[in-house]
Amino acid sequence: MHDLLLSFGLIILAGVGFRRLRLGLDADTLRQAINVSVFNIFLPALCIEIVSTAPIDIETFLVPATAWITTIGGLLIALAVYTVFGKILHINPAEKGVLVLGAAFGNVTYLGLPVLTGVYGYEAAKYALFFDLLATTPLLWLVGASLASRFGEGKRFELRESLKTISSLPPLWGIFAGIILRLAHVPVPGFVMKTLSMLGDLVVPLMIFTIGLALSFPKVRHAYAIIPAVIIKLVLVPFLSYTAAVMLGLKEIALASCLVEGAMPTMVLSLLIASRFKLDESLAAFIIVVTTVISFVTLPLAIYLAGFLIR
Repeated sequence: MHDLLLSFGLIILAGVGFRRLRLGLDADTLRQAINVSVFNIFLPALCIEIVSTAPIDIETFLVPATAWITTIGGLLIALAVYTVFGKILHINPAEKGVLVLGAAFGNVTYLGLPVLTGVYGYEAAKYALFFDLLATTPLLWLVGASLASRFGEGKRFELRESLKTISSLPPLWGIFAGIILRLAHVPVPGFVMKTLSMLGDLVVPLMIFTIGLALSFPKVRHAYAIIPAVIIKLVLVPFLSYTAAVMLGLKEIALASCLVEGAMPTMVLSLLIASRFKLDESLAAFIIVVTTVISFVTLPLAIYLAGFLIR
């Protein structure tokens, strides 16, 4: 486990180094290009490969249900905390929006996918995909974007726009395509599966590398205001995820995966949301950095705890 996280750390440091050294290309431009490629090509290919060969069972529905409960629970706790302490902490709406989203939405694919596959094997990849693409990402655009538009200064994000965004997500179509292929027992030619596998193999290292490209330590006002969000994200949300998974009857690797997914640091995509809806981008970047760095201590604890609980 430590070797795995150290490997991830080195790849992240490579991204940080690229950002600092500016090796012929702006880091944010490179990160955007990689993200677009991963999101539209490599991740959908991985979704089709994983889901078309995985059993479609009750876990297909219970893992996303766990993620829905976990994410909504995290949002409600964060909203309550920052509503009560917002004035005490002297934060404005643009900062409050970032803190609430940062406390609830985790990096469940970009970091969660490689961690789950590294710890529990390739068959655990489906849990990361189901947790994110059937729950966290739809909630980000259904609820998170709506909240962001209310806290920020950008245009209000209506339900129609949320549904349009969700319906156009290539990885989600990849999951549905995989489910159809699996249920219809459609034989996929070997060379097609090999192509999907080769494309999918690029997802993990590119995801980890882009985390490094995104990390920087900006100067922010009220840096202390992230403390409740960090505690919610790295302590309370994993507890919520585990509790929800147990209540829904998940066991073994599925249960452990939900706990570990709940323990992921703040979603890197929250930086894009902050930019789109004119929230505090510096604070968004700061909470991503802080939770990601701390997660290299808390994630091994979550993984150890998950292994202990499923024995």
